[in-house]
Amino acid sequence: MRILVVEDEPRMAALLRQGLTEEGHAVTVALEGRGGLCMAEAGGFELLILDVMLPGLSGFEIARSLRARRIQTPILMLTARDAAHDIVKGLDLGADDYLTKPFSFDVLLARVRAVSRRGPIPQTVLMEAAGLAMNPATREVTRDGRRIDLTRTEYAILEMLMRSAGRVLPREILIEGVWGVAAEIESNTLDAFVRLLRAKVEEPGQPRVIRTVRGVGYALGGETP
Repeated sequence: MRILVVEDEPRMAALLRQGLTEEGHAVTVALEGRGGLCMAEAGGFELLILDVMLPGLSGFEIARSLRARRIQTPILMLTARDAAHDIVKGLDLGADDYLTKPFSFDVLLARVRAVSRRGPIPQTVLMEAAGLAMNPATREVTRDGRRIDLTRTEYAILEMLMRSAGRVLPREILIEGVWGVAAEIESNTLDAFVRLLRAKVEEPGQPRVIRTVRGVGYALGGETP
């Protein structure tokens, strides 16, 4: 299952990523609300695990925004706020389940399995942006019909950029999403992989599609720098 975890506490985010990955899930992590909402809106996830207290936007605000846009991806709320009215608020805003901290990881896994038994959520089979096409089911990437073979890391970077096409992804969000919140990855390592990715998706004579925003990060498509 493809899962997006939006959790601002790095240690908790790392534990969730590790535990869910070991159970066979594909996990993407966002450490703040606006980035999490951006990724969730792009689609492709089968479950969203949202902390309630987040910088930028709260988990409540993310749930409200997604449901207002008729995005029905299941939502599991994680929070230390266990008052009845908080739980009711989360459920009323569209959350499918609510788990209070601290919690047993076995209980979390049981909730994830319960969500998966509810049936598939319709997902966009093919993502297209800036002349590129990506099929998350087969991991096939093409540009103007030309197949592009990518490494795991190159694919992960491109997938994040495509899910946020036209928007700038800060370096730290890319690093966290590709390598994990606990990884000690230097910014120039990201730059090196982006150069390798560019060499594959931008052949000589073709317009550039990966845009560098100096001092911030990268974007797919949009205005030429």
